[in-house]
Amino acid sequence: MKKAKVTSKDVKIPADVPEKMKKTYTANFLNVTRGSGRLMLFAGDQKIEHLNNDFYGEEIHLDDASPEHLFRVANKAKIGVLATQLGLIAKYGKDYKNIQYLIKLNSKSNLVKAEQRDPLNGKVIDVSEAVEFRKISGLKIMAVGYTIYLGSEFEAEMLREASRMVYEAHKNGLLTVLWIYPRGKAVPDEKDPHLLAGATGVAACLGSDFVKINAPKKDGEYLAEPLKEAVLAAGRTKVVCAGGSSVDVKGFLQRLYDQIQVGVSGNATGRNIHQKSFSEAVSMCNAIYAITVENKTVKEAFRIYEKGR
Repeated sequence: MKKAKVTSKDVKIPADVPEKMKKTYTANFLNVTRGSGRLMLFAGDQKIEHLNNDFYGEEIHLDDASPEHLFRVANKAKIGVLATQLGLIAKYGKDYKNIQYLIKLNSKSNLVKAEQRDPLNGKVIDVSEAVEFRKISGLKIMAVGYTIYLGSEFEAEMLREASRMVYEAHKNGLLTVLWIYPRGKAVPDEKDPHLLAGATGVAACLGSDFVKINAPKKDGEYLAEPLKEAVLAAGRTKVVCAGGSSVDVKGFLQRLYDQIQVGVSGNATGRNIHQKSFSEAVSMCNAIYAITVENKTVKEAFRIYEKGR
């Protein structure tokens, strides 16, 4: 298939981006999507979210035990952006200046379960601090991200913070990604397709450039076709799907391909990449990138994975 091409004329600049920041916003969009309009987000924010469970243990390669593994992979592989916390970027970024970064503004651990208390994910830093860090570090800080637990009794606080985040980020030419997960005692099925479409509509109302959701699931099977509702509900906000827990490579690539075919604009993948050895993780990134950005088939992408591992 022919590779999608997006130019500066195709970029829909939100009205809250000031005139002096339009070129920065446009450049960030084109660079992060690699000129495709689609996002290949390498998710490395789970060291707070899941503590060390995702980075050390059975069936997880020892390479993943070190935080630097994320940066080594992102530096070598084809990706759009590496998403992680500012502290990690501050520790390792000077050694990996070529990586394009998204700073995650809020985080929480998974120690307190949803059945104990509805989730609340408060800010760790502000947009202003991300902008300041961009200036003093000289690193390629192109986007910020924030997680909302829709349906939590604390959703009003998270919606308020996310709305402010989008507005302040756009003022400074940064792109935004909202992680929106329906979760809490009021949510019987977190992966209900109709509810997920509601989540993408919320992201549109908050003005985000991208929204990350979990793919809908029924009877243990991921579904692509119902994502059409989520894409329509999002409007000009682009939908990307979470990669989820590690699965077999061919199955993962097929799922991603099917999602792209129904209008999803990319993926946010963590464990299916970084739990592998360095060489295999790089190959996995390149295979995901091939489908997301280069419009390759599953067969072509798997060949890229097999060749590089």
